[in-house]
Amino acid sequence: MAPYTGRGVHGQVVHLLGVRIVGGDVPEGATLDMRALGEELDVSLTVMRESMKVLAGKGLTDARQKRGTFVRERRHWNLLDADIIRWQVESGAGQRLMRDLAEVRAIVEPAAAHRAALHRTEYDLRDLGAALDAMAEAHSRPSADAAEADAAFHRALLSATGNEMLARMDLLLEPGLRERDRVVHSSDQANDPVPSHRAVLDAIRDQDPHRAELTMLDLLAKASHDLDRITNSAPPPGHP
Repeated sequence: MAPYTGRGVHGQVVHLLGVRIVGGDVPEGATLDMRALGEELDVSLTVMRESMKVLAGKGLTDARQKRGTFVRERRHWNLLDADIIRWQVESGAGQRLMRDLAEVRAIVEPAAAHRAALHRTEYDLRDLGAALDAMAEAHSRPSADAAEADAAFHRALLSATGNEMLARMDLLLEPGLRERDRVVHSSDQANDPVPSHRAVLDAIRDQDPHRAELTMLDLLAKASHDLDRITNSAPPPGHP
């Protein structure tokens, strides 16, 4: 699901309450006092109701007669929603997200690279090469450019498998991958991602499935190391 793009007061309320909920400041099962929240945030009850509709659509809240509006259990949250992924990281609750993402990638992407080496077309190689070129150009640019280039490479990799279901795994992986890349590439400690991605592309181009799988495993190990190094050295929230 695309990120919520509401602007102005409405968008700010959705963002603020979303961060509070996924970060645990407002616990699962808690009842939300709409009037009190509206007074705290200095917004109308209409804005609060519209904001709750957005949060309910993401599985975070629900409303029942006699109970009112409340926070749903985590198992009901749309954890693939781009906003919920971003709010987890912003609230400092993104460790579990990044761990789960790394595990899913370790299951999917080496196998995808193996298959891509066997089934890639010239069109696939062109897409992978274009993404790699964009990655090289974006290495010294703002994080959004680098994150977009990285997402494009991994999207092209899945497409190169020739398997339509694998190709749509980008819907599962990409929101978390973009947030991970935003964290990594916004740091001045970020290493150049091009060599590890080029090694994967070279193996796919050479139609060497075993090497493609191994180079993808190396890439994922480097990605985990980079994220750990950057997040472990980052100052705590609120630190100048």
